[in-house]
Amino acid sequence: MKRFMLNTLLICLAAVLTGCGGSDNDDPQPASVTITLSPESITAPADGGTYTVSVTTTGKEWGAYSEQDFITVTTKNTVTQSGTLTVMVPANPTTSARTGTVTVMSGAARKSISITQAAAEKSPYNAPEGYQLVWQDEFDSGSELNQNDWTHEVKGKGWVNNELQEYVNHKTPGGALVTEIKNGALRITALKENGKVYSGRVYAKVKEGWTYGYIEASIKLPKGKGTWPAFWMMPVNFKSWPADGEIDIMEEVGYHPDYVSSSLHANAHVHSNNTQVTHEMKCAGAEGEFHTYAILWTAKNITTYVDGKVQLSYDNRGLGRDDWPYDDPFYVIFNLAWGGDWGGSQGVDESALPCTMEVDYIRVFQKK
Repeated sequence: MKRFMLNTLLICLAAVLTGCGGSDNDDPQPASVTITLSPESITAPADGGTYTVSVTTTGKEWGAYSEQDFITVTTKNTVTQSGTLTVMVPANPTTSARTGTVTVMSGAARKSISITQAAAEKSPYNAPEGYQLVWQDEFDSGSELNQNDWTHEVKGKGWVNNELQEYVNHKTPGGALVTEIKNGALRITALKENGKVYSGRVYAKVKEGWTYGYIEASIKLPKGKGTWPAFWMMPVNFKSWPADGEIDIMEEVGYHPDYVSSSLHANAHVHSNNTQVTHEMKCAGAEGEFHTYAILWTAKNITTYVDGKVQLSYDNRGLGRDDWPYDDPFYVIFNLAWGGDWGGSQGVDESALPCTMEVDYIRVFQKK
């Protein structure tokens, strides 16, 4: 609390002066004091400001203070009947409006200045309170991915999960684009060329990744039986799977359209022995429309979201690394697979090719 008072006690009221034996030469305070303020209220924007208030009193002196910590008050010419006070209101760090008062005193009189400050504008991002943006790609410039941030995987057919595509760096042998920046989005396209299917798989910050945070992407999924788009994470210091963990934020297979899932893989929970941690939910319009997919990852819990709704939540149960290998840095992956153990389990429809997965943005937030 900041308090600035210059206040002299009234020596005697008129009735007391007589009892005190006051002489005719005494100069008693008036029986009542009037305080005039201009302005009597302050409305501050969210980014704060400094305001001057004129003070006039019929008393001999005056002072001022505020009970609210966020308000600072300074005074000038307090031993006269006219002066000024300055009110400093700092930027509002919250998304709620706040109020306070400044109290002006003169003798026994009190008068208040009301302070109202607007709420800070809500972040254009969806991160939880207390998280700040540490990295992002809005895909709004250039035509190719920034090579300082992104790495293309290059692997042949059947590399993992018996998938049918070949992953190539940016272009097919014939020059067709499997990844490109266009109309403010990253486009990953699976296509057929000379009897082979090519597609893209890209890694963000593959050498450093992030440990914990809130990570969100806006994605439009492709249509067609055989598609298998994913937004997921793998450990930077990978040695073996599933011991080092895998975090699947969003996956979908085209034969089960608009049903998106999240999964966690570790030694203690993995699909190969039906102990996986997974959850699937319907997201109407996931194929053909942008929706947000996100993860809030801490040392104690992993929760994934679809358009802000909880998809999967898993706690660190304190059972060791076999159950929780998620305390190391992981990097983000976007890919569009074709066929494979899951994507092709009900066959593929090559008439769906070419097909494209689009990513409007990827944002990474961590605690301040």
